[in-house]
Amino acid sequence: MPPTVDRRPKRGYHRPRRIEERAGTRGNPPARRSPISEQRPFLSVVIPAYNEERRLPGNLRRILAYLDRQPYTAEVIVVDDGSTDATVESVRAAAAGDPRVRIIENPHFGKGYTVRTGMLAAQGDIALFTDADLSTPIEEIERLLPYFEQGYDVVIGSREGGGRNQRIGEPFYRHLMGRVFNMIVQLVAVRGVQDTQCGFKAMRREVAHDLFARLRLHDGRSKPVRGSMVTAFDVELLFLALKRGYRIKEVPVEWHYSNESKVNPLKDSWRNLKDVLLVRWNDVLGRYDDERYPVAEAENPISPPNE
Repeated sequence: MPPTVDRRPKRGYHRPRRIEERAGTRGNPPARRSPISEQRPFLSVVIPAYNEERRLPGNLRRILAYLDRQPYTAEVIVVDDGSTDATVESVRAAAAGDPRVRIIENPHFGKGYTVRTGMLAAQGDIALFTDADLSTPIEEIERLLPYFEQGYDVVIGSREGGGRNQRIGEPFYRHLMGRVFNMIVQLVAVRGVQDTQCGFKAMRREVAHDLFARLRLHDGRSKPVRGSMVTAFDVELLFLALKRGYRIKEVPVEWHYSNESKVNPLKDSWRNLKDVLLVRWNDVLGRYDDERYPVAEAENPISPPNE
């Protein structure tokens, strides 16, 4: 079943009493969904960070202030991607002992592995990952959450389908590059999704644990990298979600272009293209087949919650 795009996103959310269980529709049956628990947080917010000592502390406080106003419980997991600055120390200071904040310190394996680590550690009924610069404001989660009540498993923010004022401050050449890349993605790997690369994606906890444990391209088995590393792990994630029979909803969100973006248009475009081709090649070789390639066990070096 192809993903759908909601052209009229709704705002506002109230925590549901129960999420219904639904069976998978294709491929192997997805992980069983359990009713919402009162013993764990409702929402996990995962923030990958690489050399973000300047931007992240203020954005973390903004996220925590937003969560303070919500009717549900939440946790925030900051995953440091081997930063060479004082990102970890600045996050601890900004959290100010807030027990909702956890910090994971990783070797520098790039964004894909960083997000994977945080999503596998998430304990909330719904797990969201979002960029450290909050290019998509945290308030946009209100557009995504209602669709879980409608039975969707993966609800992703999209920079397409929301009108002229959706992509704020983005240079034309960046938008053009994104559209060309999406054409390749739809042709090779993930049909029907207009924006696979928006860094604002939410999914049920069981689904997150199932999918991220199956990623092959950025699973930490390679050597640490140098400098920032933006990858197309999102393409592999969504490819697997469709292959596993999960229901995906694409929802337009507000997105702000940052002049401090770590994306290198040429180097990262080439790396992303290789990732897309590798996803298809892995599938042809059966590397997403559980019998031939067992799902990897996750080992997350989680630091204790802030005292």
